[in-house]
Amino acid sequence: MRSTKSLSVLAALGAAVLVSLGLAAPAEAAGPVYVALGDSYSAGNGAGNYDSASGSCHRSLSSYPYLWKNAHAPSSFADTACSGALTTDVTNSQLGPLNSATTLVSVTIGGNDAGFADVMTACATDSDSDCVNRVNQAETYARNTLPARLDATYAAIRAKAPNAKVVVLGYPHLYTLNVFCVGLSDTKHRKIDEASDVLDSVIQGRAAAHGFVFGDVRTTFNGHELCSGDDWLHSIVISPSWESYHPTATGHSSGFYPVLNANS
Repeated sequence: MRSTKSLSVLAALGAAVLVSLGLAAPAEAAGPVYVALGDSYSAGNGAGNYDSASGSCHRSLSSYPYLWKNAHAPSSFADTACSGALTTDVTNSQLGPLNSATTLVSVTIGGNDAGFADVMTACATDSDSDCVNRVNQAETYARNTLPARLDATYAAIRAKAPNAKVVVLGYPHLYTLNVFCVGLSDTKHRKIDEASDVLDSVIQGRAAAHGFVFGDVRTTFNGHELCSGDDWLHSIVISPSWESYHPTATGHSSGFYPVLNANS
């Protein structure tokens, strides 16, 4: 009969052989590491259920990043999206949580650079021609100036998170067309939706150039824009005014989240 000591030595040798052959039991894979970046559409303005600790960033616990976090239980989650953010704000103040361990990044950005708030103010308060002129200015900016700003932001994200899948979510159309709707004129509705198409086209092109995935939320919001009768967006909100023209909680859960989930 072999001694206990001999059996222990043989067991140790056997374990060493298994390890050397790669046959040892694999370690359980760590969960995803997710970071959410971007502007008010990422932060969740309009979705309610705001995190008081986020201050003027107005981050909502019902926003699409939190919905993804709750559904997938990542091993780490950080949300630095902020109301009013420009591309430069993402680059300068939102990238802190990113590192080589980050596996997923989501971002919606570019609307504020193109002057989204000014466009909606002009279209809500001024004439059709003033609205059209202001939208034309925003479209010119989106085509000619925004690409370089997106490139700088996307390059900074990739540099900080070299191993992450980056999902860039776009912006929905704001209006259902060809229906009677009290408020802005049909001319304004069409021009505002045209601006969304220009903005999304530019964002999609630059995202693709950096190897990022573009999530088109116009498809999921189709039939749920303002004037649809089943709106997933706010029209003018008196208080808090910063919820105006932003997705509701349903807009995040049924419009944005499915797109992020499908592309992550």
